[in-house]
Amino acid sequence: MGGRPVDFTVSPAPGVRLEGSAEGEGAPIVLLHGLTATRRYVVQGSRMLARSGHRVVGYDARGHGESSPAPERGGYEYADLVADLRAVIGELGIERPVLVGSSMGAATAMAFALAEPDRVTALVQITPAYEGDPRSEPGAWPLLADALEGGDIDAFVQRSGVLEIPERYRDPAILAVRQRLERHEHPGAVADALRVVPYSRAFDGLDALDGLDVPVLVIASRDEADAEHPLAVAREYDRRLPRSRLLVEDEGQSPLAWRGVQLSRAIAELMADPP
Repeated sequence: MGGRPVDFTVSPAPGVRLEGSAEGEGAPIVLLHGLTATRRYVVQGSRMLARSGHRVVGYDARGHGESSPAPERGGYEYADLVADLRAVIGELGIERPVLVGSSMGAATAMAFALAEPDRVTALVQITPAYEGDPRSEPGAWPLLADALEGGDIDAFVQRSGVLEIPERYRDPAILAVRQRLERHEHPGAVADALRVVPYSRAFDGLDALDGLDVPVLVIASRDEADAEHPLAVAREYDRRLPRSRLLVEDEGQSPLAWRGVQLSRAIAELMADPP
């Protein structure tokens, strides 16, 4: 099962072109990646879900990967990303998918589900970082944007904090950062997204999670390997969501979010046995 991936293009708004691919047949799963990543970096290239009876759809967010930049440099608000998701689902005729989102993609999926809960079957929140309000402090995001816009990948790596994680995780994390940056056709657009997304409002406050009556799998990472996606945030999502299951790697293991096969297996188990 599974077959060859089929590429598609969706134009959700004038001047915006989203590039994606779909594979497999069965219950639909839509993958939404994180900031500076591409559609490959949700289940880390694993094809297990498509080969086990699921239709898996992934696309590069505006400005990322093979997709076009936004028409305006500020066009990377969560409202824009949610509208893009809505367009992909509509254009491809997808009914009630499982939305699998990582970081920025997790916030996009959650915002969509809060607005239209009847249009999703379940959510997978991989390392959620949105705490209910846009960031108010600059942080490293503008510096990362400057490095990427200038084509200085070494400076991006240095400013990303990946050099500060424990040595046993460091080399694969650095390699992953470099590989995903190389996949962008428009690095300047990704730099624009870095200046907008962290300061954008996905949804209003974590209280909104309390009434979301859909199954949710929360995939967390421990802070020593991934401090940008605090374990405390994932635990708060799990505490608030009425139908939630939390998974986090054991102490000393690499993050579950980095392991595509194990992550895919957990998603399949959610679909077979939702909380």
